[in-house]
Amino acid sequence: MSAVILRRDHIAGGAFVAGSMLVYAASGDLPFGSLASPGAGMLPTLVLTLTTLLGFALLAGAGGSPPLTSIDWSDAPHALRVVVACALATALYVTLGFLATMSLLLFGLIYLVERRAIVRAAMVSLGVALVAYAVFGSLLKSPLPRGLIWF
Repeated sequence: MSAVILRRDHIAGGAFVAGSMLVYAASGDLPFGSLASPGAGMLPTLVLTLTTLLGFALLAGAGGSPPLTSIDWSDAPHALRVVVACALATALYVTLGFLATMSLLLFGLIYLVERRAIVRAAMVSLGVALVAYAVFGSLLKSPLPRGLIWF
């Protein structure tokens, strides 16, 4: 009997399937609606269904991916900094508001994580956050949190 070799796509596919199922279970209270009148839960449900199907496709074709033991972990500290920055932004999103949180997140990623020039990082992070706020908050009328300082 041959040994089973755990491969990268086994982990990735399983993570996509498990993550999709968890998010679907947590967001089950959103109304799905109908095709004529879609509810708030229709698009997330469709995206989660597609993510689950693609996760199963990864699992099905995992035999062709490199073994899990061949992963080079030298970039793990960089990835951990990005994950921590995103987790902090998620935790502070409602309290600080959209503009402040997104500006700080982008500035942190560009300046602190990617080590770019401070002035350019500040301009890009503020500019992108303002454009996103204009598009989603004003044009699309999405209810974005204003936070403590009304931004």
